[in-house]
Amino acid sequence: MTFTASPMKTMWLRRGIVLALATLLALFFATKFYYAGVFHGLNPTWTKQLWWQAMEWYGWALFWPVIVRICRSLDRPDHRWRQLLGQLGSAALFSLAHCLILTSGARIEAWVYETGMSWWALLKVILVNHFHSNVFTYATIVGIWHAIDYYRRLAEGERQASELAARLAQARLQALRRQLHPHFLFNTLNGIAALNYEDPQAANRMLSRLSELLRITLDEDGAQEVSLRKEMEFCRRYLELEGIRLGERLTVSLDISPEALDARVPSLLLQPLVENAIEHGIAPFAAPGRLLISAQRENGKLRVRLRDSGPGLSAVRPPGPRRGIGLSNTQARLDQLYGDNHTFELRNAQEGGLEVQITLPYVEATDGKSKANEVNEDSYAYH
Repeated sequence: MTFTASPMKTMWLRRGIVLALATLLALFFATKFYYAGVFHGLNPTWTKQLWWQAMEWYGWALFWPVIVRICRSLDRPDHRWRQLLGQLGSAALFSLAHCLILTSGARIEAWVYETGMSWWALLKVILVNHFHSNVFTYATIVGIWHAIDYYRRLAEGERQASELAARLAQARLQALRRQLHPHFLFNTLNGIAALNYEDPQAANRMLSRLSELLRITLDEDGAQEVSLRKEMEFCRRYLELEGIRLGERLTVSLDISPEALDARVPSLLLQPLVENAIEHGIAPFAAPGRLLISAQRENGKLRVRLRDSGPGLSAVRPPGPRRGIGLSNTQARLDQLYGDNHTFELRNAQEGGLEVQITLPYVEATDGKSKANEVNEDSYAYH
């Protein structure tokens, strides 16, 4: 939950900071001039130095909110000369006003010490000694405001750019997900159509499983990442569909460590990879095929591996044909979500067949850790 300060609280906070800064400056310069006077044998008094420095800096603290408003009103990039002339006029007025404050303080001091100096006489002395330095103090305040405003605008621009980049990445991820769903649905319906005449009961079971999968898809909240446990539940339902279609030709082995199930992974990470493995490594062949899915947590990373028992990448055939919509979209989504902090490898396995290996940063998901649907089977086959 993010708490945002109200404009009134923000205003008083800023004024408190200005007042604290004025106090520090008054103490600093009072100390400086006091010890300088002591060093030169002028026998200064601490209270007098503090009195003058308090008038000096509390006066500018009083003017600060008005100077800020003037800076905002004159800050027009298309009227630079108007801004310059306006600031010069303001500098003269505020320098004079500050001299009037100092003169009033000096008159109080003259009354206390009975020096006999009049208000007008004190004004002349203070104008000569302070007017020009006041102009430079005013310019310093204006410069500080412009520096703060520049930093604020820069931070706001970076925030807006970051939000725009995040929205663009989210839009791209949503577009990739929308591509996956029709592709998966089209292939499944083709499988049902192929079984409709050969085995109507199997086709009906596939329709039932497909409806369950679609219900899960419709119930999703659109999150780009889910727990591996939840992803495995979806993947297993898809494997049930393929198992009905392929029967004994498909055997699936699982090697998933319990701690890996709580890892956060992109939603629909496994389904397109499984679909690609079955479509190219198992379905085209009459001999029984095997699919291995493994996931382990290793050194702060999640390593996911899928291996089929097919022919793998042929030496005489480039790997391009096996990178269909599923693999291409998976690669694109991983790039969007993790940048350089992931790996995605497609290669021939030493044991034979094609192997896909993915490593992701291990981050625990927050979509529940129920063990009710724990994945604990070593392998299973469909008949």
